[in-house]
Amino acid sequence: MARPKEFDEERAVESAMNAFWDNGYEATSTQDLCEATGLGRSSVYNTFKSKHALFERALTRYRAIGLHTRAELLDSGETGLDRVRAMLDGTVSEERANGGRGCLMVNAAAEFGDRDEAVRSAMRTDAEGHLALLAEHIRAGQADGTIDRRRAAADLAQFVYATVSGLRIMSRRGAGEPEMRVVADIAVDALRPRT
Repeated sequence: MARPKEFDEERAVESAMNAFWDNGYEATSTQDLCEATGLGRSSVYNTFKSKHALFERALTRYRAIGLHTRAELLDSGETGLDRVRAMLDGTVSEERANGGRGCLMVNAAAEFGDRDEAVRSAMRTDAEGHLALLAEHIRAGQADGTIDRRRAAADLAQFVYATVSGLRIMSRRGAGEPEMRVVADIAVDALRPRT
């Protein structure tokens, strides 16, 4: 009779996610994953099959957390522009709280480039989810008159998404909160209707 698992698999994935986020994929050893998850080497491999498979699960978990966080931030303003502002401000605050770890997706993109289809697919799925969410709130801002209508909402969503990625890279290189807030302010100003 097989012994039942005596651990929370999702908690282990989240712990591994944090180890990968702190160190990157290549620099995270199997021993690091064992220490982070509290599992033995055989349990890690029996449950997740490989370091790479665990990394893919970590990216999926990170994406779910990130999308949920963005959705909450985007729901916290009265106008469309207020919502985008809240999301950008929240990104700056998150980066300060995360100690400059940046974004796990952006870090993975930098580490893997185009050489790993699973990572590319995770990044594409992450981008699509965030872009759809941003476009929805930008359209609301265009409808309420707080966001410029001269450009398509999907194009402005790409701009905001690129700004968020840039803020995360700035944080990773050690930029301070004031520098990142200036970038967020410029992005918000760029979205305002022109008179």
